[in-house]
Amino acid sequence: MDDSYKIHLSEAEMPQEWYNLIPDLPVPFPPYLHPATGEPITPQDLAPIFPMELIMQEVSPERWIAIPDEVQRIYKLWRPSPLHRARNLEKALGTPARIYYKNESVSPAGSHKPNTAVAQAYYNKAAGMKRLATETGAGQWGCALALACNFFDLECTVYMVKVSYYQKPYRRSLMHIWGAEVSPSPGDRTQAGRAILAQDPETSGSLGMAISEAVEDAATHADTNYSLGSVLNHVMLHQTIVGLEVKKQLALAGEEPDILIGCVGGGSNFAGFSFPFIPDKLKGKDIRFIAVEPAACPTLTRGTYTYDFGDTAGLTPLTLMYTLGHTFVPPGIHAGGLRYHGDAPLLCLLVHEKVIEARAYIQNPVFEAARLFAETEGIIPAPETAHAVKAAVDEARICKETGQAKCIVFNFSGHGHFDLAAYDAFLEGQLQDVETDPGEMIQQALANLPKLPGK
Repeated sequence: MDDSYKIHLSEAEMPQEWYNLIPDLPVPFPPYLHPATGEPITPQDLAPIFPMELIMQEVSPERWIAIPDEVQRIYKLWRPSPLHRARNLEKALGTPARIYYKNESVSPAGSHKPNTAVAQAYYNKAAGMKRLATETGAGQWGCALALACNFFDLECTVYMVKVSYYQKPYRRSLMHIWGAEVSPSPGDRTQAGRAILAQDPETSGSLGMAISEAVEDAATHADTNYSLGSVLNHVMLHQTIVGLEVKKQLALAGEEPDILIGCVGGGSNFAGFSFPFIPDKLKGKDIRFIAVEPAACPTLTRGTYTYDFGDTAGLTPLTLMYTLGHTFVPPGIHAGGLRYHGDAPLLCLLVHEKVIEARAYIQNPVFEAARLFAETEGIIPAPETAHAVKAAVDEARICKETGQAKCIVFNFSGHGHFDLAAYDAFLEGQLQDVETDPGEMIQQALANLPKLPGK
């Protein structure tokens, strides 16, 4: 591989300034408010749970932020990740479309998540922390942070959403191999967990609940910080290394994308993959961006754009985003990483302004597309990633009908080697299609939206 293929790992793109490219925003800013005052949060408000370097990245107006040498060294274990042409899938579909996928499953943890986990562990170690506390849905983020903490000799405590804790035992095993302590959430080790269990002892858990537990853990221990795998600006920033590589790789292939696709839970893989291309669209280039979520947790497609807590217990700042309500508990679908009531404020802004399209799918068609991909390209997608595969297949079939030879690129955010129980359920006809409508369940959660002080 010659050097022209490699991304310049000394730089990462900062999407903060892109706010300014969208005129006359109809919504208030900034994206984070203090729940007690309704005023914009300050760096000092975040200091009890984040290192100052990450807080400064969260609010930085800089276009480029350098990647530290030590982080680059670890990235080189798997970066740059390959961009593949899915020729077998194209042939099976009989489409004139050219389908590419960015294979983030080649990381040691099997997903895109180490791109930010390694950076966060580095900055926390430099700040003198001894331990990181976090939540995880399906386990990809928990595995990534366990790996990163192992590299930097940090302890790691993971609150894993209860339904996934039992659905996906081998992701737990991977976290244990890298030295992390893993607990089902909600549990009895935090006040937030005990309060949730007192209300609903049989709850399957949610990312919002697990976030509450991890934030409380970090806030009540001086040697511990909180680490989040999605949603926040600095996480999106770290993940833009994915899209920056894609830009260089497509240029080498002589391609320009017509459609960019990714699955969405909190927004990190989609943002990292697509944000480096957003300025091109805002300057007039004809590119479509499709964000795909589960119909069981339809945040972007059926949520309300407003301020809400990022966690169930109300310990986080108020975030301007699409939300189903912080008390919403999604059904226990196998795409556990997409079971989040909110989304990244940067991503939500672009959906609100119709720069990005959003769509939702039920489980069985998603797994059918995943099986087709595995049969043709040989890699088993994670259930989350399978949502992006489904959208790419749908768009390729439209190209077959219209005869248009579009360039479709999607982010293959992680493999499904630890999700075979979900595939067994699909193959045995036992996978249920769950669709959450905007009726009583969502309305009940939205009724609990926080009231902004003084508004």
